[in-house]
Amino acid sequence: MWKVAMSEEVGKALQTVVERVNQAAARRPKALPAVPPRLVAVSKTKPPEMVVEAYRQGQRDFGENYVNELVDKASDPLILDSCPDIKWHFIGHLQKNNVNKLLGVPNLFLVETVDSAKLADKVNSSWQRARGAGTQRLKVMVQLNTSGEQSKHGLPPEQTVDTVRHIRSQCSALHFSGLMTIGRYGYDLALGPNPDFQMLLSRRQEVCDGLKLPLEEVELSMGMSTDFEHAIEVGATNVRVGSVIFGNREYPNSAANTPNPSPAPSPEKTSNKVSEEAAKKMQHLTVSEH
Repeated sequence: MWKVAMSEEVGKALQTVVERVNQAAARRPKALPAVPPRLVAVSKTKPPEMVVEAYRQGQRDFGENYVNELVDKASDPLILDSCPDIKWHFIGHLQKNNVNKLLGVPNLFLVETVDSAKLADKVNSSWQRARGAGTQRLKVMVQLNTSGEQSKHGLPPEQTVDTVRHIRSQCSALHFSGLMTIGRYGYDLALGPNPDFQMLLSRRQEVCDGLKLPLEEVELSMGMSTDFEHAIEVGATNVRVGSVIFGNREYPNSAANTPNPSPAPSPEKTSNKVSEEAAKKMQHLTVSEH
């Protein structure tokens, strides 16, 4: 019963997301490159069985954030047997000491998070060593920190053209595919187009102008579960969607998996408590002044 229910839920959710992707693409201005958006199903923390169900529904591109989880999942016998044409995207922060492990992943399709020339050099040399000189080049994207948040990884936007130029001229084992951003969470679209997406669009234009590349050959990976439709409408060619396909993620150390977790106080209760404490202090000050 669990498998049947899971299959139906994943299938319906995936179909709905695919329809929303296609509808958003139809709303794009004609001036944008007519590149069909690629849906990457983010299977982070989800079991191999759910990946297989999405694959059976026609999904081929899957994304993972952590190297060890991707290695384990991509090497799982169930996925190897059931998903021969799967395409794995790595979409998390990549440290140099994990590059060799990542590049051993079967069916690795695209590394979306190259955020420096030094990391590009490491991926380039490791891919040459691991796969041989005659191997097809590995597709990579350059990740930008468009929001300027210290908590976010990514290249400073002003270094985009130089970094892309370096990859194209110095990294013969890599194929530069496009630009990627995560951007600021929770942006209110009532304020206008997402500035992180606009930044990625403008940096792509700079790259194409500076390196004489056609716009349609430089992809834009932007947009997740909460904003992928807006991202597509403004030009995304690659969107990373997880929770609306597979359901909310469960982490081993999360409160949801802790027996009888203590509930965090609500903002209203916290505010009331602070107000009460402030009132007592004011009362104390008033009394002491007399």
